[in-house]
Amino acid sequence: MTLAATAEALDPILIAAPHRIGTVSLTVHDLERVLAFYRDALGLAVHAVSADEAVLGTEDRPLLRLRADRSAKVRSPREAGLFHTAFLMPSRADLGSWLAHAAEARLPLQGASDHDVSEAIYLADPEGNGIEVYVDRPSTTWVHGPDGVLMRSEPLDLQDLVRAGRERPWSGFPARGTVGHVHLQVGGLTPAESFYGELLGFEVTCRYPGATFFGSGGYHHQLATNIWNSRGAPERELPSTGLAEVELLAAPAALEAARVRAEASADGDLLLRDPWGTAFRLVPSAPQIS
Repeated sequence: MTLAATAEALDPILIAAPHRIGTVSLTVHDLERVLAFYRDALGLAVHAVSADEAVLGTEDRPLLRLRADRSAKVRSPREAGLFHTAFLMPSRADLGSWLAHAAEARLPLQGASDHDVSEAIYLADPEGNGIEVYVDRPSTTWVHGPDGVLMRSEPLDLQDLVRAGRERPWSGFPARGTVGHVHLQVGGLTPAESFYGELLGFEVTCRYPGATFFGSGGYHHQLATNIWNSRGAPERELPSTGLAEVELLAAPAALEAARVRAEASADGDLLLRDPWGTAFRLVPSAPQIS
């Protein structure tokens, strides 16, 4: 597909969505090493560092929290948990600039795909946590079919992407960047749909062999689940390295609706765990990304 993502800001559909990704928390063994990776490889700004925790993000918004626990067991790639955290660039020029930086830094990239709705590059941090760095195409160009939003995996034109970033030297993760979605490994798609769809209130936006994508407000997906490596996985044995918690920024009405469905207290944040033990914290928030 040759259509370029031309928007210089995040798509209005994501900005206005009733659910958005806030801060993603990971449990790690080597805090210093993983912190350095996200700072240097992705260009995230360091907000705070202590002996057992680090917070990174844009200059004014936290996006990633690293929690050190050397006693946590090492998560198996076949367990439920994180597939990848997807960092969304505001423009194609930003992604092209980062790709040139990744090549210069000799980052070990694991893949690259044109997904019709987006262009994406894949890698992992030093402890194996999956990462996607991507840019959306304008939502006006997304194609909707009988299975939902069309999201194929086609070859990505990396040379054209680098050309798009030539006029934008890499200077760190963009101020308007964010975590666009989180993709999870789960033990089964049916219980995943019950939790993410029926309980949290996301809509199924696409069904793919072995995977289900969940969106809010018309966005292609803020959450995704797959069983490609984890079919039949039981509840996670915690503490474990990998995904610890996903913060969901929820519009007040969306949060209260989820609270009613969960039969939870009417006070404070809403903390829920999926069928595999991964924590999701819903916090009230009005749209703030621009």
